[in-house]
Amino acid sequence: MKFLIIIFSVVFLSLSANAQSADDIMKKIDQNMSSENRIVESSMTIHGRRNSRTITSVSYTIGTEKSYTEYLSPAREKGTKMLKLEDRLWTYYPSNDRTVQISGHMLRQSVMGSDLSYEDMMDDRKLGDIYTAEILSTEEYEGRKVYVLNLKAKVEDVAYDSRKLWVDAKYFLPHKEELYAKSGQLLKQTTLSNFKKIEGRWYPMKLNFKDVLKQGKGTDWEITSIKFNAEIPAYLFTKAALKQ
Repeated sequence: MKFLIIIFSVVFLSLSANAQSADDIMKKIDQNMSSENRIVESSMTIHGRRNSRTITSVSYTIGTEKSYTEYLSPAREKGTKMLKLEDRLWTYYPSNDRTVQISGHMLRQSVMGSDLSYEDMMDDRKLGDIYTAEILSTEEYEGRKVYVLNLKAKVEDVAYDSRKLWVDAKYFLPHKEELYAKSGQLLKQTTLSNFKKIEGRWYPMKLNFKDVLKQGKGTDWEITSIKFNAEIPAYLFTKAALKQ
């Protein structure tokens, strides 16, 4: 009986250590990916079945509640703007001088034909605020040690009920991510690469988003410039700024 108690104690302590380690890993991911505010210049290359096209933009983000994006090129997309305020999202189209609120089922639609939905762009919350995590294993991924984490939603208002992450043991950023529906169906895959240390944190400078329900090579998103905790004018986060 004493021997069984010892075994159960060891198992319990091992499980507790793993749970704590999973929490620590998730906190480190959030520390790298989250910030008080940031300004990002980037290019998004959408790979279609026949050809690819690249869209450049600049985005201004404060916390998880406010975001303003202006598309810079090509000419067809130039001047299109997006404004997020908490759980509301508007898009301004210069071609017809219209501002449209994106809501409900429209949030699941593709952004400019990419593999990203409006939901993907809207949710900037920390992983630790919306998921619980467990370590599934420790593996090698492309020659690097990674922790394989399973994340399960602990809130209702999430686009993906569960996620599987391959997290670099040095940089504490995912190399790969799988996103699942509540039914267990795989919906999307993300790969992150070109990690750089910027202002004391590691950050991925290139990402590929792949909607597994669509054909093609996915959407490449490459950061050309990123600044953390910079001065951002408050007027950008108003609907009036969309038409300026």
